[in-house]
Amino acid sequence: MQSPTRTKLIDAFSNANGEFLSGQALADILGCSRTAIWKHMEELRKEGFELEAIRNKGYRIVGTPKNITENELRLGLKTNELGKSIHYFESTDSTQKIAHRLAQDGCPHGTLVIAEEQTNGRGRLARNWHSPKYTGIWMSLVLRPTLPPGKAPQFTLIAAVAVSQAIEDICGISPDIKWPNDLLLNGKKITGILTELQADSDKINAIIMGIGMNVNQKKDDFPLELQQVATSLSIESGKEISRSDLVKRILEKLEKYYLLYLEQGFAPLKLLWESYAVSLGKDIVARTISGNISGKALGITDDGVLKIQDNTGKIHEIYSADIEIK
Repeated sequence: MQSPTRTKLIDAFSNANGEFLSGQALADILGCSRTAIWKHMEELRKEGFELEAIRNKGYRIVGTPKNITENELRLGLKTNELGKSIHYFESTDSTQKIAHRLAQDGCPHGTLVIAEEQTNGRGRLARNWHSPKYTGIWMSLVLRPTLPPGKAPQFTLIAAVAVSQAIEDICGISPDIKWPNDLLLNGKKITGILTELQADSDKINAIIMGIGMNVNQKKDDFPLELQQVATSLSIESGKEISRSDLVKRILEKLEKYYLLYLEQGFAPLKLLWESYAVSLGKDIVARTISGNISGKALGITDDGVLKIQDNTGKIHEIYSADIEIK
């Protein structure tokens, strides 16, 4: 994490909404000299920020880094709690592992762990997640709802809605949600959501939510075995996507729906989730640890459990499975 002084500087530019801030005004906000302000500006330039400086007017940010940086994520972020504490890494084995450790050490609700590269990223069922440098979004969030552990699976579905809407806003394309945790475009995977829990028998201590997203990869960036099943937002939209803008919109949407859930329960979010769901009404195969179940996907319960009706008319409730759409 960076110094509180640098955080104050970025917050000041965020609140300025593109207007100039004088050197003296910045010095007053940060409690330092104008010479120190100039040094901070040079550090921001080295990080990739484009700054405009005009005598008697001051400074303003006119361009941001191409790579994700902690300062770029803070700039203009419109949340009250999510992403206010950021742990940024150029490279790490797994953001999920770091977030688990931070949660155990008592980090605040909304803590974000994000990396430009994961060397050992993982998805559901301990599968590896391909996380090459400077191409995607590899992040984990620590959430601390005051709820019983049985409510935790709903947060995967809430996150899927938030991420889908963020993609629509930033990229102009609408993904499909495949229960329980995948987002698809044209039938290929772009995003996986991994929700894990630290809990006592009666209460959640922390939800650790991992989000892996293919953003600016080209087809050749994927290993051959993934090229038929995975795609990226850039491939599907035909343009390069600002990963920082997308992260910020995900945090904003997730905070919105997190608060809605705490106020009104899962019912309104269930309707939103079903509006994106690709499998509802279709014949599917659910591959569970106890065997395969084939039938029509009817929908989800208020607890986020998938309902499948087999050819005898029996309705099965599926808590965890891999889904194949026939």
